[in-house]
Order: sequence, then structure tokens, then C-alpha cells
Amino acid sequence: MKNNITIHFLGAAGTVTGSKYLIDTGERKIMIDCGLFQGLKKLRLLNWDYLPVNIEEIDTVLLTHGHMDHTGYLPRLVKMGFKKTIQGTSPTLDIAAIILRDSAKIQEEEAEKTNKEGYSKHKPAEPLYDLKDAEKAISHFKPVPEGEWIELFEGIKARFQYNGHIIGATFIELDIYGKRFVFSGDIGRKEDLLMRPPKKPERADVLFIESTYGDRLHPKEDLESKLKEIILHTIKKGGTLIIPSFAVERTQTLMYLLWQLREKKAIPEIPMIMDSPMGANVLNVFHMHREWHKLPVDDCTKMCHTFRIIRDFKETWEVIDNKNTKIVIAGSGMISGGRVLTYLQQYLRKPETSVLLAGFQVEGTRGRALLEGASELKIYGKYYEVKAEVFNLQVLSAHADQTELLDWLSEIKNAPEKVFITHGEQQSADTFRVKLKDVYGWNCIIPELYSIEEIPLEITEKQAAYGAPK
Repeated sequence: MKNNITIHFLGAAGTVTGSKYLIDTGERKIMIDCGLFQGLKKLRLLNWDYLPVNIEEIDTVLLTHGHMDHTGYLPRLVKMGFKKTIQGTSPTLDIAAIILRDSAKIQEEEAEKTNKEGYSKHKPAEPLYDLKDAEKAISHFKPVPEGEWIELFEGIKARFQYNGHIIGATFIELDIYGKRFVFSGDIGRKEDLLMRPPKKPERADVLFIESTYGDRLHPKEDLESKLKEIILHTIKKGGTLIIPSFAVERTQTLMYLLWQLREKKAIPEIPMIMDSPMGANVLNVFHMHREWHKLPVDDCTKMCHTFRIIRDFKETWEVIDNKNTKIVIAGSGMISGGRVLTYLQQYLRKPETSVLLAGFQVEGTRGRALLEGASELKIYGKYYEVKAEVFNLQVLSAHADQTELLDWLSEIKNAPEKVFITHGEQQSADTFRVKLKDVYGWNCIIPELYSIEEIPLEITEKQAAYGAPK
């Protein structure tokens, strides 16, 4: 019996992507999240590496939510020998299934396109995983209830608590022989159009806290007014508004906002298009899990009828060929892939085009490049001059800002033994580290990728009562 618990930081350490933590009790190995690295090439290349742990020994994977940077590595994990259960709330698993299938399809298509056009040094280029790999990972899914303790193994139990952010999202409390580990996942906003406010942890002996916006506050803009202003400006130019969007939650929020503007007659009745097969599938998840969000059924139905929802890629070209003013929501949110690339290839060089960024843009993505004023974008091996106007609606973020992160921690009654600041770029994480020290007096650690931390496990009589080996 080990007298400590080992934590392996396999992702979201020193970066805002690729969330993966492995908890090794000596008898059991539990992985929290299994995300894909995105953004910078040096990070994306890590997706091809074997993890520096024995994957066949992992006993279970627990998912905080369904986003790609928390679930997108699952097919690789299974391909490398993982054979046990992957657990999350029902909507999280539904979202993860949609994302994994879509990711596999995109990777297959991009590998095929790369080989056809010959712009990769790899001969042949291969997808990171294919649809069969995705389906195999999905076959390991096991749904868990929200808000209830479930026994994972003797002396080890877990609870998944509502966390806002996206449908199905939770933070995870993991009790190991009486010692509580809290994994924040991605924390939602206190006031969100579609999600309810996050629940808050009341105890944490070891805390893993995200820091995506740990160094800033979201602007207090009038969201409807700002969106209306951008739309009317684009109409005046005679152009098209293209909104690269995350298929989960952000697309539905944008649809809801645009539908409301149309209902109030604040904007003209120009065509509104949602071109994301994954976004369309996510709408079905909203219909199936109504208890997880605030959107009324009638509103959801009316909203969907207001949009032309594109499923077939042939329809994408019909939309592009129509030169009239329109609004197009298309995946992906950071312009890292998906249908939005096809639109930008055709529209980016037109000054009358507007591009609206509506969420966090990871370093190394095309979205981040646009946000920072890039004069050209590289898409499928070719460069496209940026003449379109670029706007940013940071207020639309589904991530808590610094004040909301601090508030989420406000009901923890004990001082944690260890606090690990994760899921943030360097400046954001370090700013939040200083803030946590000032506000709560907690000494925090910003772990490095692949670092290992030891947590002492003193087996007291109380912990032994929870089932800890003596």
C-alpha cells in the first residue's frame, strides 16, 4: 500500500487545452478528462505521442463535460489499450459522441484532401483516428447521475455537480479514502442565456481549478445592442456576416440571440444560416435534456424554424454562391477546421465581409491570428488575404471570468492542502495564482506538462472507515 496518491498532469498544464489528469492511488488509476491538444503545432503534435503512463492499467475515465479539449483524445486512448468505462452525465456523453464522430470524420476528410492535393510532408497523411476508433470509444460510455455520490471502487466515490458552461457540464468531486479531490472542469457564467448558474464546492482537500480567464473580467456590454450594431453595419456594407462558432452551447446561444433580434424587429429579415452538422445534432440534445438548460421548448422550436439548417456540403456552396447579405453561423469556433473554412476561403478577401469571433481563441489557432490582426490566413496550404472586418464578442464567453472563478470558490470551508491552477495560458494562470493568494491565502502550484505530484495519504481511523487499506 502506497502512503501517497500520485497525480500525473497529462494535459491542460501550462496550456488551456488537452485536459487529462491521472490519479494513481497505488491500487486504482482514475483519469479525469481525456482531451485533445489544440492550437500551437507543438501541442497538436503531442496528440500523436503515447502517454507516459500504462494505459491498460487505467481503471476508469471520468468526464467533466463533452468539449473536444476534454474528450477528443478518447479514441486514441482506446486505440492504445484502454478497456474500461468512460463515465459522465447523459448529456455529456451525448455531446461527446457527436464531437468524436464529427472529429473523426473531419480528420478522415482532411487526410484525404491532403493526400489528393499533396501539401503535407507525410506520405501518406493519416488521420489521428477514424470513425471506427470513435465508435469503439463511444461503446465504453456509461452515464452517471448528477448530484449523487456513486461508488467507483472500495473506498473511492465520485459526484458530478452541475457547472453551467455547456449542457451536461459538471465539476467532479472524487473522495479517496476520505480525502476530497475537486476538479473544476470548465466553470460556467453566473448569468447565462441558456445555462443555470454553476453549483459550488463546499470542501476541497486537493483542488484543480481552471484559469482560462484568470487574468481578466468579461466586458459589461449590452450583448443584444452590440450584435445588432455589427449586423446593421454589415447590411449597410452589403456584405455577409460570418460567425465561426463552437457547435455546443455557443451556436445555440447565437441562434437564440439572433432569433430574439428578429422577433423584436431590431434587424431586417435577412437569411440566417446555421451550417454545422454537429450544431444541428446538439440541438437534438437540448430537446432530449430539457432539465439541463433554461431554453423553453416553444422558443427552441421557433428559433430552429427561423434558420436554414445546413446538413449537406452541397448546400454550403448554394449559400456561398448566393451573393445577397446574410448571416452564417458555421463551425468551428476557433477556425481550426469545419465548414467555416470553406466560407472564409470565399469571403475573407472581401472588405464588405464581417467576421465575428464569439469565444476564447487558443494560441496558435486561426481565430487567435484574426483576433490579433493577422493580414492573411493559411487554409489548406494556401494563404488568403484578410480584408474582412473582424469583430470580437468576448461577453459571449461560456467561461467564468476572474471574479466568477473567485465566487465559485467562495463556499469552500477549509483551506485546501494543494491547489493546482490548470487550463490556462501562462499569464492567465500566474495572474490567477497571485489573486488566489491575495483573496484566500492559498499557495498555488502551476504544474508543468507531464509533471508528477505526490499527495500524502495518512490513513486515519476516519479514513479507514471509508475503506482505506491499512
